Amino acid sequence: MDMDLMERFREKWEKYFSGAELPITFYYTDQEGRGELVPAPSDHQCLIGVLGKVRKGNSLCFEADSIGCGGAKRYLGYAPEIMPGFEYFLSCGIEGKIEGERYKKTPEIVKQILEKLPFFEAPARFIIFKRWDQLKEEDEPEVAIFFTRPDVLSGLFTLAGFEEVEPDGVIAPFAAGCGSIVMYPYMERDRERQRGVIGMFDVSARPYVRQDRLSFAVPINKFKRMVDDMDESFLVTPSWDRVSKRIKASQEEGG
Repeated sequence: MDMDLMERFREKWEKYFSGAELPITFYYTDQEGRGELVPAPSDHQCLIGVLGKVRKGNSLCFEADSIGCGGAKRYLGYAPEIMPGFEYFLSCGIEGKIEGERYKKTPEIVKQILEKLPFFEAPARFIIFKRWDQLKEEDEPEVAIFFTRPDVLSGLFTLAGFEEVEPDGVIAPFAAGCGSIVMYPYMERDRERQRGVIGMFDVSARPYVRQDRLSFAVPINKFKRMVDDMDESFLVTPSWDRVSKRIKASQEEGG
């Protein structure tokens, strides 16, 4: 980890987004001991709920068996398989067999989505999640993930587009909560023009975050450029100053 980047970001974050929640990060490694190993759960367990501990400052290490959701295993690169009947699970269901989530109108639509759904294979045994201020020199974060309120999100969205010509410097793909913070931003690493990803629209994951929070995730190289751009961007203008004061006030009020 570039410790200079770590400190520069913390200083600028406090200056322009005073009191807002720090991002968490993740990276893959075969090295043990980089975080508390999450034991295999005995039942279904939503990854977003477990990551609440990381947001509070606990560094966690997951391997394939630590992940208590089939969808999360796929979105984190540990299992390419999709549960049988998934096209019905995501749509109308099958009476007496599968309860449908009704996120898509028909099983046929889901099948077409699955044909286009990307997949990557986890490059190492473990995936490590750490909050920004818990990173150490040996850590190599690959994605930064923010859980934010709308005012903070507006700043991140605009900063991500600061160097962009195209209007889609940030995307919001249909995905499970873990897909929007892991798979999609991780796969942006390989694009010539890396984009940020807004997420946490997944209705099933919503109970695990506050009602006024969405996510913004971005590959670390794009994140570095965003940090470098802060002092010459809109963040130094009176327009942002008005928003920044509201961000600070909301934190002081316990928001």
